[in-house]
Amino acid sequence: MHVMPGLPILHSRDLVNWALLGYAFNRLDLGPEFSLENGKQMYGQGIWAPSFRYRNGTFYIFTNINGHSTQRFSAKSPRGPWTRVEMKKSLHDLSVLFDDDGKAYVIWGYRDIHFAHLNDDLTDIVPSTERVLFDRDAGMGEGSHFYKIRGKYYITSAWYAGRMRMPAARADHPQGPYEVNKEISADEDFGLVKGYRLKQNKEPPFDLNPPDSLARGQISLHQGGIVETPSGEWWGFSMMDYNSVGRLTALSPVTLQDGWPYFGLRGNLGRTPRMWVKPSGTSSPPTAPYTRGDRFDGPAFSNVWQWNHVPVDSMWSLNERRGYLRLHALPATGLLDARNTLTQRAIGPRSSPTTILETAGMRVGDVAGLALLNAPIAWIGVRRDAAGTVIEEIDTRNEIVYSRRLESNRVWLRADCDFLTEKARLTFSTDGAHFEMLGDEFAMVFQLKTFQGVRYSLFNYTTASVPGGYADFDEMLVNEPAPRGLARAIPLGATIHIAGDHFSGDFTIQSREKGRVTLRSNDCYLSTATSGATHLSKSAKSADVFQWIETIYGKTMFLSLTTSRYLRVDPKLELVADGRGPEPGGHDGAQFTWTVRH
Repeated sequence: MHVMPGLPILHSRDLVNWALLGYAFNRLDLGPEFSLENGKQMYGQGIWAPSFRYRNGTFYIFTNINGHSTQRFSAKSPRGPWTRVEMKKSLHDLSVLFDDDGKAYVIWGYRDIHFAHLNDDLTDIVPSTERVLFDRDAGMGEGSHFYKIRGKYYITSAWYAGRMRMPAARADHPQGPYEVNKEISADEDFGLVKGYRLKQNKEPPFDLNPPDSLARGQISLHQGGIVETPSGEWWGFSMMDYNSVGRLTALSPVTLQDGWPYFGLRGNLGRTPRMWVKPSGTSSPPTAPYTRGDRFDGPAFSNVWQWNHVPVDSMWSLNERRGYLRLHALPATGLLDARNTLTQRAIGPRSSPTTILETAGMRVGDVAGLALLNAPIAWIGVRRDAAGTVIEEIDTRNEIVYSRRLESNRVWLRADCDFLTEKARLTFSTDGAHFEMLGDEFAMVFQLKTFQGVRYSLFNYTTASVPGGYADFDEMLVNEPAPRGLARAIPLGATIHIAGDHFSGDFTIQSREKGRVTLRSNDCYLSTATSGATHLSKSAKSADVFQWIETIYGKTMFLSLTTSRYLRVDPKLELVADGRGPEPGGHDGAQFTWTVRH
């Protein structure tokens, strides 16, 4: 979108472990809105919906840029260097298909999906070939992915209005006619409660709608595509609006049924298990592609950092004072138009960025600190005035300023963010050991103005009309107290007490490997019929195998491998394995707590 460098390129051999190869561009300056000049900006705009393709030894990225033509990047290696060419036409949410016969096709659009041939140099469509594949009533949405699979043409897309879902279409010819399946995935939000939302998205003070546990289908998996692995497995990738942490990526097993690529398992099509076995051939543990902390002692930044809009390179440095990031203050009215703000996206479910700020180089009018860049914005930092320095916390939701005088030139700034409760606490310290709050907890919001969720940000700007002084940041560390979420180790071999809505019982957990278990009660095993009905059996051979699954909020669910559905307590207070998936709020009879019996 609006961050630089842009278009991160990641590589994986198993869809689980990823490495960041680099970015398609270091900076992209197509006008004053890209560099926060003349009162302009491109929050929520910029790079949208790139299509990544390969043909005849060349890698391509096609991407729409709002307000500008589509850009085509090309390289002989995905590591770059990349060459950018501006195409003749703006193609919203495009997807390119290189066919077996050498022809190149492109589809694009928002609800009405257009199709055309691309010319030989891939810079424009062939005008006589443009046609509308789907009108606005066909239900194909946006964010299309265009494939040719086993001689047939497929399009996956996202429908967002009201109830989010992923439709698909297929045809024998690239230009159609197409048959539409309106739901290859729907309602899969993993039980996430829709968080705080703005009642309006104009100017502060902002009014918020509170979290809504009754909202269904509004933050489900969407914008999805499919991929076949070398072993012949099919997997789906998609996005989910994970509240204020921003959009996250999901990986789904794909079931081919009646020629359609459904996300989910046979018996429960359209619903994705939150935990599942990895793609075949995946043996190493997950690795993170980004290094989040930075002591600013290297020749370059850690790979997680991106500038908010195009930076002014002469006004920042890692070399003026070794081991520090130095930001020189440029004039701004506030954080959203402050240039040279260095950002990284937040990580959930809980994380705490901490930075050390040295203020000796700041001048009157300078403001520097640590921000949760979003809308509304919260930041904690230092303001220099004629009397010295002031530690401040700003909450733009209510336009509240908390402040007190600061005697030290060295201050620790921290944000404790909980993306499960959507609350953050901003604190400061003068010794690095004892942190205190200035203001109240801050409600974090997902919204479409910045469209990225919370980004942890280091900033320095001046309210004066001329450039100010400088701020030195000693380090930026990001603590993740729960990197695996709220999941606990499966209590293999232990007898546990399981409790849920109107149900409790004791079961011994026996391993079936790969996160799968059987449930034994005394000398009997829980067994499941294909109807979902359960009973206790003396025979271990008849025991049902369950995938042990942890919800976002730390509850446990048991996915039957017999029915591909979840064990739940029905209205007759019986255990049945027919639950489709977790409901926000947890009142589906399928989410349990457990304690080990001693």
